[in-house]
Amino acid sequence: MEIPTFGEKLTQREYKKRLGAYIIVTRNESRELVLVQAPNGAYFLPGGEIENEETKEQAIDREMIEELGIEVVIDSYLGQADEYFHSRHRATDYHNPGYFFSAASWTQVCEPLEKCNTIRWVSIDEGIELLKRGSHKWAVRKWQKELKV
Repeated sequence: MEIPTFGEKLTQREYKKRLGAYIIVTRNESRELVLVQAPNGAYFLPGGEIENEETKEQAIDREMIEELGIEVVIDSYLGQADEYFHSRHRATDYHNPGYFFSAASWTQVCEPLEKCNTIRWVSIDEGIELLKRGSHKWAVRKWQKELKV
């Protein structure tokens, strides 16, 4: 099966590979999902870079505490989608293979460790509209189809 790819891979650029794991976390009977708004105003699914020798699931667990202060129970693996983009903040071009999951449940266990982001609960359709990355939009649409939300 071909991996969906988003963004434009420009031949004259050198891309740094940055593996990421992201998860769809919902409430109100899956009618709302949470987005993380970075300091630059862009919205993303919660998650982030897979560090060192972490598994995808370990990265999700760590990122959920850092970004949302929650522990999640993973429901399903939605798949991989790749993204090519330029980070103005880091002045770097990235190839971002993203691994996407959905949460079966979650529990608030602490305040988010990262204080620089804004957490926002939105409807599914608003979430798709707000998300910056095509790979994140793809994951929410795939989840929506599988769940028939």
